[in-house]
Amino acid sequence: MPWRSTPHTPAPGIIPGMLALELHAHTRASEDSLTRPADIVRVCERRGIDRIAITDHNSIRGALEAQALSPERVIVGEEIMTTQGELLAYFVTEEIPARLEPLDVIARLRAQGAAISVSHPFDRYRGGAWREADLRVIAPLVDAIEVFNARCVHAEDNARALRFARELGLAGSVGSDAHTLREVGRARLLAARADSAADLVAAFKAGQATTRLSSPAIHLASRGAKLWKQTTRLLRAGRKESA
Repeated sequence: MPWRSTPHTPAPGIIPGMLALELHAHTRASEDSLTRPADIVRVCERRGIDRIAITDHNSIRGALEAQALSPERVIVGEEIMTTQGELLAYFVTEEIPARLEPLDVIARLRAQGAAISVSHPFDRYRGGAWREADLRVIAPLVDAIEVFNARCVHAEDNARALRFARELGLAGSVGSDAHTLREVGRARLLAARADSAADLVAAFKAGQATTRLSSPAIHLASRGAKLWKQTTRLLRAGRKESA
């Protein structure tokens, strides 16, 4: 498998002529993030991230908002919860709803020409992780396995994903899974091009990654964001009832 990892460095332009890709990031369009699309675009500019895939949970709203601000930098993506686990999609043109069968989701994504990866497949703490038996069924139908997710608490969970990808001869993707601005760019894939789904599939096969795990404490930020949104909705509903 050609995928390889090198120690993370925050400096842009690690290899002249290569693009630094951030392939897993969330905005306030996700239930567990408060990040504004405009802010994530500015952070990418400062940190030398040439392309960022906004992959909100079951939504492309945040990605479209960010792309309108920076059309060449932002890839419209989506992290889709299927009935068996989560899939990452890139160059999405039509939003896919949650809780469909994996084969249905893959067929819908292929119909719109999207590239497909499997997010954090073996993270023991994620609701979107996969049973290995289920993953083996769909593995021949996806373009990559996310072999490094910066939010995995246990490094072994990423290592298991890498072993699985190598066993099946699958390409590997990496992602920061950033729900806050401080996480953006912790996992990057270096690639020659990223203008289409085909370019991204080629990058999965031949790209070079720089990776660094986030602190487990970062999960508190996403839990806090989710709680804040839930509380805000309850307060608004209460005000409407009392009006």
